[in-house]
Amino acid sequence: MYEHDVIVVGAGGAGLRAAIAADEEGADVALVTKLHPVRSHTGAAEGGINAALREGDSWDLHAYDTMKGSDYLADAPAVDTFAQSAPEEVIQIEHWGMPFSREDDGRVSQRPFGGMSFPRTTYAGAETGHHLLHTMYEQAVKRGIEVYDEWYVTNLAVTDHEDPEDRECHGCVAYDIKSGEIHGFRANNGVILATGGLGQAFDHTTNAIANTGDGCAMAYRAGAPMEDMEMIQFHPTTLPSTGVLISEGVRGEGGILYNDDEERFMYEYGYANNAGELASRDVVSRAELTEVNEGRGIEDEYVDLDMRHLGEDRILDRLENILHLAEDFEGVDGLDEPMPVKPGQHYAMGGVECDENGETCISGLYAAGETACVSLHGANRLGGNALPELLVFGARAGWHAAGKDMKTAEIGTGLSAKSEDGAVEPPVEPGAIDTGSEDAVADGAAVEPTAVIENAVENERERVETLLEEDGINHAEVRADVQETMTQNVNVFREESALKDALRDLREARKEYENVAVHDPSRTYNTDLIHTIETRNILDVAEAITLGALAREEFRGAHWRAEHQERKDDEWIKHTMLAWSGGTPELYYKPVILEGAEETYEPKERSY
Repeated sequence: MYEHDVIVVGAGGAGLRAAIAADEEGADVALVTKLHPVRSHTGAAEGGINAALREGDSWDLHAYDTMKGSDYLADAPAVDTFAQSAPEEVIQIEHWGMPFSREDDGRVSQRPFGGMSFPRTTYAGAETGHHLLHTMYEQAVKRGIEVYDEWYVTNLAVTDHEDPEDRECHGCVAYDIKSGEIHGFRANNGVILATGGLGQAFDHTTNAIANTGDGCAMAYRAGAPMEDMEMIQFHPTTLPSTGVLISEGVRGEGGILYNDDEERFMYEYGYANNAGELASRDVVSRAELTEVNEGRGIEDEYVDLDMRHLGEDRILDRLENILHLAEDFEGVDGLDEPMPVKPGQHYAMGGVECDENGETCISGLYAAGETACVSLHGANRLGGNALPELLVFGARAGWHAAGKDMKTAEIGTGLSAKSEDGAVEPPVEPGAIDTGSEDAVADGAAVEPTAVIENAVENERERVETLLEEDGINHAEVRADVQETMTQNVNVFREESALKDALRDLREARKEYENVAVHDPSRTYNTDLIHTIETRNILDVAEAITLGALAREEFRGAHWRAEHQERKDDEWIKHTMLAWSGGTPELYYKPVILEGAEETYEPKERSY
């Protein structure tokens, strides 16, 4: 068994920032990650980092833009904390050596991004995430933070109590990919989940193959609720053949969208007739798909993104890697012709419910980054707000887990408490299918931390041995079925019948998963085993997304419902909560907090 004060699961942007923060407070901290840190998906972020740095801008303007972009489903204390803290975090990483693009006078460059009222997006060419990841990894190496590289955390070690608020997380269980062995990790202070997104629930996504919702699913099965899971962002500019992201920076620099009739269509949509291509991502994605669905799409699939008019010098200076992506994956030279783009799954606004310090309802368990829902993004994330979120809330989780007194805002976000009048029946009963929830928690009698971890390790070893020794179907069949129904039925445009079809498909996939087995018998670098375990997590998050989407009967942000074409503030300014109840999801709600540190955000019509 390995022992540290703070265990950070995942070593992308949020995990690295959390580990550095815990180290700053003197904690013995370790990163446990299934990928080498610089292979983490943060490295694929292209666009930039929002922060109010210049004269004429302010944190409260950034906060307002964020709340408006969220379609008033974000919690004001989280939004205010984020906007106030982002400048300090950007200055900190600049001091650590982040190679920001700069103006001629030496200032860090900032450019416009969708949904922003001020050009506050700092960037490093179109490789911002790559440089951010390397900058923070250098700090981790400098500080001597221990990294358990290529260790896949498969479950949490949590005491078993009926009420999740009485549970304690003492560590986690991890599979050493190099040796095939399974070991326990004891965390004396806390475990921080920073495993990233869940894009592999869909078959057209900008996310890496490793983004399988691991942290969300593990916390969910251990008793921590998931929040606002129906709120999935579809990025408007991905390459049709692969889902590879084309940065919003292209539109920020002045890129233009055209349909098959060579019409610049964005200004034709009333909700975007001021900002055009720089409307928020949900707005642009819907406009593009409307063009395609109404017969104005190119090859009935995509639209064109044109940046030729920006000139070769500007493109090579600020967007060079976009040229390489378009050439490598679509055979298009962006200097001479437009690039094909269409919406693709990009980001999960929802995640593990937590407060501004990353704390969940389970003592000792924290979440940060895309795994978490501190309720910053609400129903729609603004481009350029994900990377500063990693920095701000990753740092706060690390400091707090290490023992620093990090108070929440005066009006804190708080955590949910289920009540009888808050619970609702799932719109389509998903069925209580056993997918291994019992191995996330230890016997309630074993309250000594070491015993809790040992029990969790033994359960996981038994589960892996069963997968390796029994005959059955390959996980890939189950995963493909999940991805197909999610992309077909739970996409940008959502209809009741399609959502119900998706839930039925997911129920069938759960039954099929009970019969999976690992065909590769090897004990080292067994990717078949890893993908099999990941597929269980994909099932859990896919079901959560679909249940929330069916329950929320309104049109808000990224959540478009054919039967409900308006935002219903009197009924739906509330968070969708989902708790694991013995394998049967329990749906309930908690109110959105619109009262901030200095003002109360009044919901208004959202247009750009």
